[in-house]
Amino acid sequence: MGVAFFQGNGFRELVYAFKMSDWLGQLICVLLFLISIGACSLIIEKILSLRSALKNSEAFLQNLLSAANLFEMRKEAKKATSPAGEVFLAAAGRFHSFDAVLPDRTCRPLTEKEVNLLRTTMECEVESQLMLLEKRTMLLASAVGICPFLGLFGTVWGITVAFSRLAQTGHPDVQALAPGVSGALLTTVAALFAVIPAMLGSNFIASLLKKTAMHLDYAVEEIFARFQTEFMKYGE
Repeated sequence: MGVAFFQGNGFRELVYAFKMSDWLGQLICVLLFLISIGACSLIIEKILSLRSALKNSEAFLQNLLSAANLFEMRKEAKKATSPAGEVFLAAAGRFHSFDAVLPDRTCRPLTEKEVNLLRTTMECEVESQLMLLEKRTMLLASAVGICPFLGLFGTVWGITVAFSRLAQTGHPDVQALAPGVSGALLTTVAALFAVIPAMLGSNFIASLLKKTAMHLDYAVEEIFARFQTEFMKYGE
């Protein structure tokens, strides 16, 4: 049944077209197939990692807002790695560098410079976390950009070769031309097979990254507000 399915859905014709391609057309088809496999693997990996990062960040932020003591969350942030947790650890480290906690466990008023530095530290950490999450996504954009041109190049090359061979025989014959044209058009088909999943996956990943960035911006505001409530006691 499986063999009949492939034979009835153009698989045999694709194999025939591949055999009719010259060495360059076959090389382009193999290259596009490898790019497609690599792009699909990267898409699955990035979607899983982005969803996990967003889920962990949401859970950490929820625990942070309900925690009795702000610095009790440092252990949890180190244990359960998440982008929001890393932002919190960056803020906690910067706050510790101010030496603002007095011996009686109260906090001296922070200067305007220290407050701005604390927020800037969190914002920089957000950018750092987004860069980590975006790592290797440019490969998908490259695949989307290069695959159509590889397919077009293979098709133009194959048609040129097919017509050249036809001209050399001196007898215009569709049966002699068709195999070469079918082999040439196969590279366009292979390019579409490679670029469509890569484009859809790239758009979906971009949507997840945008959602994560919005969540981290919200996390910065919540963490900063929690620091203000617990430690930043301004004097008159």
